[in-house]
Amino acid sequence: MTGPVHGTWEPAPAARWEDAFLTGNGHHGALVFGDPNDDRVIVTHHTLVRPNGGEHARPPQLAAELPVLQNRLLGGDPAAAEGFTDGRPFQWVQPFHPAFQVRLRRPSGDRHGYRRDVDFATGVVRAARGEFSSRVFVSRADDVIVQHVTAPALTLNVSLDHQLPGVPAALGVGHGTVLVPEGALLSLRARYPDSDRAYTGVTLVAVTGGRTTLEPPGVHIEGAQAVLLLTRVRRHTGELDVVTESRALRDLLAGYDDLLDRHLPLHRTAYQRVTLDLAADPADRALPGSELLRRLQSPALLERLFAAGRYHLLSASGLLPPRLTGLWTGDWNTAWSGAFTTNANLNLQTASAAAAALPEVTEAHAALIHRQLAHWRDNARAIFGARGVVAPTHTDGESGYTYHFSREYPLHLWTAGADWLLKPLVDHDETRGERDPRTAAVLAEVALFYEDFLTRRDADGHLVVVPSYSPENRPANASWGAINAAMDLSAARHALRTAADHHPEHADRWRALADRLPPHRVNADGALAEWAWPGLQDSYDHRHLSHLYGVWPLDEINPYDTPDLAEAAHRALALRGAENDSAHGHLHHALIAARLRDGERVARALTHVLNGDFFHASLMSAHYPKRDVYNADAAHALPAVLVEMLVQSTPDRLVLLPALSAALPTGELRGVRTRFGAELDLSWTPDSATAVLRPSRTLRVDLRTFSGTRPLDLVAGEDRVLPLEAR
Repeated sequence: MTGPVHGTWEPAPAARWEDAFLTGNGHHGALVFGDPNDDRVIVTHHTLVRPNGGEHARPPQLAAELPVLQNRLLGGDPAAAEGFTDGRPFQWVQPFHPAFQVRLRRPSGDRHGYRRDVDFATGVVRAARGEFSSRVFVSRADDVIVQHVTAPALTLNVSLDHQLPGVPAALGVGHGTVLVPEGALLSLRARYPDSDRAYTGVTLVAVTGGRTTLEPPGVHIEGAQAVLLLTRVRRHTGELDVVTESRALRDLLAGYDDLLDRHLPLHRTAYQRVTLDLAADPADRALPGSELLRRLQSPALLERLFAAGRYHLLSASGLLPPRLTGLWTGDWNTAWSGAFTTNANLNLQTASAAAAALPEVTEAHAALIHRQLAHWRDNARAIFGARGVVAPTHTDGESGYTYHFSREYPLHLWTAGADWLLKPLVDHDETRGERDPRTAAVLAEVALFYEDFLTRRDADGHLVVVPSYSPENRPANASWGAINAAMDLSAARHALRTAADHHPEHADRWRALADRLPPHRVNADGALAEWAWPGLQDSYDHRHLSHLYGVWPLDEINPYDTPDLAEAAHRALALRGAENDSAHGHLHHALIAARLRDGERVARALTHVLNGDFFHASLMSAHYPKRDVYNADAAHALPAVLVEMLVQSTPDRLVLLPALSAALPTGELRGVRTRFGAELDLSWTPDSATAVLRPSRTLRVDLRTFSGTRPLDLVAGEDRVLPLEAR
């Protein structure tokens, strides 16, 4: 083997849905068990969320009470925000759920010689034993789940089965089965309890040779050479026209290879843009994933997790970005509703998109934002009486209203969300050198919100963010709703200055407003305080690191321009506990440590995750150690950590090898993008390193390496080779 493995494999079928191999196109997803005798392919779709009544699914009308709350907080009442509610009960957003499983049963056979694998470069999940073969992928070209089964004298039963863990007893399910010239057409319609909403799945079963007979709720196939299944699912109101859906599937019908050929240019091109080679032992690279996960010191493990992370992130992104579970679940009772949690998890999962050359992910992230802007405006008006926009901390992908909050989680007080969510779009624009007018327009709306919201001043004349909330923490000596959370200050400053850069006609006004915000505070421990308001004490043992937003992903605090604040931020990071060992907390910690050039701390955070048994055999991850609670945070965020260890950039700065771990003495990272418009390849050994830059713009940037700082002049279209001195 000459390079990293772009896939993973197992010597046995998946026994649990969490271990099923994954494929997806950002709309449909599939979890493939790969059992030749009883194969199951669980079908998912980003739109599949269960209606939950929606009685309180609107933002609370609290704007009239805001001045009273502000007066009480500024007057020294630490618990004032606990009553800032309309009295509604706590309500989750609509939970994400699976649709059904396509089930293929065949007579039991010999299990010797079995192998299942997933090819990250193609998105194809394959299972094989002897002359039996099954291949599954989700087409990016045709938006259909493709399943192709071959064996001599193939005999099997095919059905659509909705009986998955947690399925509601009152789900109204109807099956349809009809023979067609190609073979058969199966449909499953499921109506949600107490709702006019439903979803319908349609599978076209195209049979080559043999005989097909009805065996409700499915079909029996005997003596076939091959079976090709095409599946789609739609969420809808009323009744879906199954005839129209089946006609659309029949129009797609072609050979398996033709369907794959249409898909590959869209998936493979995206996946192959960036690769990481850590010079791992070929014997380790050849191991199945479950075995490699036990080789914690092997560079092959990080190689494969990097590749799997990019693959899963790409596969989960399209109509929407990845949910807490990516695009996949096998259970109706998904933790935290399988929602988009926007105060940490979503941005952590998509953190590699700009640098690791996955604009498809950023476009999906943008789609979530732009489809919900009307709701964000309603949040700003209802809660704060302001123009502009306020983002929610939880969304099901349909609604952008803020209605998920409680006393212990007053998420409706969080005002930093719009800037936090827009930051990846700004990074993307800097990388490609072209501004999206939609992003510019939303930035203006964020600035308008701050114009209306930032009206109170402290004794020194600084503007005050009140109420203020640091997700999902509280001061040690006050309640959750407080004043001047560090994240809120960083977000307001960044949003106003970024909006000013995009709108020169308003630049002076918005920059002046940003300049009137207070500076960050350093507490008695020498740490950057989570709340800049005097007297509020820090609570260190918490999984979130929102107060270090200025370090990552912003460039507000860094070792080069603000060394004193960077030292205080590093002290804050050192004092931070892991609380409940959430995977996202460890990787968030690693991303911040990388920006602060602390490679040892990055390595320790990665070790916590690798030692904690966070990864399933599918190489999808869990939220807690020992594979507890299926969750995509670790799987999707890990590639970003590895990139940040090696390459960091701003529009005018390039930092090479800022936090390289001694455990990775040799390697090559190819194809990363910088925010000043250059593609970069980086290779390193214990004695030397070389970077090759392919700039698309002519400009000067500061180059920072372990040997010092110097200006670097780049010319568009001219490759630049940079030999670096030994460490």
